[in-house]
Amino acid sequence: MSLTHTPTPQPSTRPFRIGDVDLSSRFLLGTAQYPSPQVLQDAIKASGTQVLTLGLKRTLGVPGGGDNGFVQIIRDTARARGAHLLPNTAGCRSAKEAITLAHMAREILGTHWIKLEVVGDEQTLQPDPIELVAAARQLVADGFEVLPYCTDDLVTCLRLVDAGCRVVMPWAAPIGSGLGLLNPWALRTLRARLPDVTLIVDAGLGKPSHATAAMELGIDGVLLNSAVSQSGDPVRMARAFRQAIEGGRAGFEAGLMPTSDVAIATTPVGGQPFVLL
Repeated sequence: MSLTHTPTPQPSTRPFRIGDVDLSSRFLLGTAQYPSPQVLQDAIKASGTQVLTLGLKRTLGVPGGGDNGFVQIIRDTARARGAHLLPNTAGCRSAKEAITLAHMAREILGTHWIKLEVVGDEQTLQPDPIELVAAARQLVADGFEVLPYCTDDLVTCLRLVDAGCRVVMPWAAPIGSGLGLLNPWALRTLRARLPDVTLIVDAGLGKPSHATAAMELGIDGVLLNSAVSQSGDPVRMARAFRQAIEGGRAGFEAGLMPTSDVAIATTPVGGQPFVLL
């Protein structure tokens, strides 16, 4: 085995963009399972996020859901902070169901942004790539800005881009697992093969250090929920993730040092002139 330097991603200072909207925060925050509305609002403020996600099946009165004023709280909070709403189709099992729910969201919430989820496996909550691509293609044709939640499979992501998605959201690990980046190679490959596509890591992050690692790979943003809402102090954790995301991105833009399989002296003396007294 040859001992060589491992190449690092090329730094980029391009703006973070969803559709035609430039954003200063690369942190997208979910709004489910917080201890109270006040804690949620405080966590949103601490995160500095400009994009809030909400699950349609749980909040819009569709079968199995119920509003209970939650939508209005999120609307008011988003309006006060100048944030954008990103409804999602969590819980959908087919393209047809997801498309119907997306149209409902656009009518009720007045946004054409949709986080597209079509789950194919109940245990891992892994997306169904066939139904996902079909739903994405139709929703793009219907005028939506589609942000599909998918695995880190390159071919699936390529199909989603071909369907018209300008943003792709691969997982780091299964939803709610908190395992972090299970396959950094796959994410690095996505970054290299899709240089002009906005990549947002969605699902599986459990620690601020996980978010930093994703950003250091050149990922454009991070979307998470449980790691904040289920922590002992959601407000403090939201702030920690904000700092971790900013630090990771700053490191990437500065240009990370290359890694090596062998030691390299910080102050080498070989080949350097010196004087004996």
